[in-house]
Amino acid sequence: MRTAFELPDDQLNEQDRDFLEAIREHGWFATHVFDSEGKLSDFSYSTGFWLKHRFPELILFGLPRDVSHHLLWQVFRDIVRGTSLPLGVRLGDVLANADAFLMPVAKRHYEEHLGWCRWFYRGEDFPAAQLIWPDEAGLFPWEPGFAESLKAIQPDLTEKGWLAELAH
Repeated sequence: MRTAFELPDDQLNEQDRDFLEAIREHGWFATHVFDSEGKLSDFSYSTGFWLKHRFPELILFGLPRDVSHHLLWQVFRDIVRGTSLPLGVRLGDVLANADAFLMPVAKRHYEEHLGWCRWFYRGEDFPAAQLIWPDEAGLFPWEPGFAESLKAIQPDLTEKGWLAELAH
């Protein structure tokens, strides 16, 4: 697998070096994107989960930076321990007080949302999954009655839609 670790030092700037050092030291890096223009929901994603653990890189939307970072750390610790976190099924152990789903991210969304992952993996040869969280009533965006105010916060990044991705 090609990664940015193979790049010569003279092709890296200080930000690149810091990013790579964090992955070397911790096994992954969290990128937090906050759209000051209001065009996108704020989101966070991992880089490094796939490298050593063959687990999809994760992206999640609409949560505060510290909450997102905590969730990404929690998932990283879970995958290091060998915890099974399948895609498309209700997961009860990801969020402290609510269920969650992991849904596969379609490659067409990588360029807009996973820039550092694409740089690190030298392209799009890695899987990604979106962590979907429920509203206060425990409903998910594809379920009737999901909070209207939250619908735009978690965009559907799957190939054919969330309902098509739910495990049978």
